[in-house]
Amino acid sequence: MILCRVESAVVATVKNEHLKNYKILSCRPVQLDGQSTKGASFLAIDRVQAGEGDLVLVINEGSSVRLVFGDPKIPLTAFIAAIVDDIDVADEATLEGVAVAEQNMASAAQEGEE
Repeated sequence: MILCRVESAVVATVKNEHLKNYKILSCRPVQLDGQSTKGASFLAIDRVQAGEGDLVLVINEGSSVRLVFGDPKIPLTAFIAAIVDDIDVADEATLEGVAVAEQNMASAAQEGEE
């Protein structure tokens, strides 16, 4: 998945028959701060009613798209899978060498002892 910011809607007067009922959005990859760009814009089909300026998660892998849409002939590689409300990034130094799940279990155990 790629974290992106929706830049704009794309208007097409003629679409491939497999895309007729879908909204196409221009998405730009961003850093975890949600603002700093991380690459070139690309087009994605909207599945979650995203709009301009929304922070979204995009799946950019053709075979996954075809499975989700249930259409082996759909001519696209990316779709918007989620609108991101908030990002909580843990301090990487505290996670070094420890899986996040292990850290969460240790925290829960400490809380249970108190």
